[in-house]
Amino acid sequence: MKKVVFIPFILLFTLFSAQEKMMFWPKGEMPNSKILASKTQKKKELEAIKEPELFAFLPPIKERKQMSVIIIPGGGYSKLTYDEGAFQIAKWMNTQGISAFVLNYRLPTSTDLIQREIAPLQDIQASIKYIRKNAAQWAISSDLVGVVGTSAGGHLATSVSNITTDYTQLKGDWESISTIPNFAVLFCPVIDFGEYAHKGSRESLLGDHASTEKIREYSMQNRVTEKTPPTILFHNQDDTAVPPMNSILYFKAMTQHKVKGAMFIFPKGGHRFFVTDKDALSENWKKLCSDWLLGISNK
Repeated sequence: MKKVVFIPFILLFTLFSAQEKMMFWPKGEMPNSKILASKTQKKKELEAIKEPELFAFLPPIKERKQMSVIIIPGGGYSKLTYDEGAFQIAKWMNTQGISAFVLNYRLPTSTDLIQREIAPLQDIQASIKYIRKNAAQWAISSDLVGVVGTSAGGHLATSVSNITTDYTQLKGDWESISTIPNFAVLFCPVIDFGEYAHKGSRESLLGDHASTEKIREYSMQNRVTEKTPPTILFHNQDDTAVPPMNSILYFKAMTQHKVKGAMFIFPKGGHRFFVTDKDALSENWKKLCSDWLLGISNK
């Protein structure tokens, strides 16, 4: 019995120690926190995190391109499904020569927060600044930093793509660094908080009694402008957790505002796009994504 418990613990420790972990907020400058904490609960899915962190996945320097991505895991804004929804994608990005950074962000359900709905946005904004500020040390470009979002992570990816207000409160040379990513990749993204909402994500981020105005404000199809970065979307038609209308609404808004991008909706696959999928059709997302990213990096 002890072996059964001990082996997963070792595997979990290896998982977290295998890559470089970075605390990207300058010491003592993380806003929107009642009490700064140094401990993070770790298990298969994170449900409590008070100090956000980045995990760096870097391809060999000889194969490394200038492009990098920050991967934002999903979990309905109530947990972080960082393994298949982030770590596996990061390793696949490495096979394309792309440096990847997995973000474990503060969840709006945390009792440590002063203003719940902006905490995840603050963390992704600060992490984009951090990657750009330190790009040279990883031999990457500060002008080719994208975001990859899965499910609720897709909502956060579109939030940082469209919300221009800098909520980080960072001063000095941090202020001049943009929080807007250069491109975005979305998998089964939560976009709409109205008719096609994933209710769990909406309630975790905005609470149980969000106003009509708040719902509209956080429905990201309403925030798209001509300055929204190029975006590629992947969804499955049989996704019952986050209906594909979420991606359709976002791509429609992109088209209306002449934002460059692409959208692919596959007939089956449910609420997932895993690197290990073997379905002959939906597995094509990797080739489609790779080709699209190559086009972005060559511009």
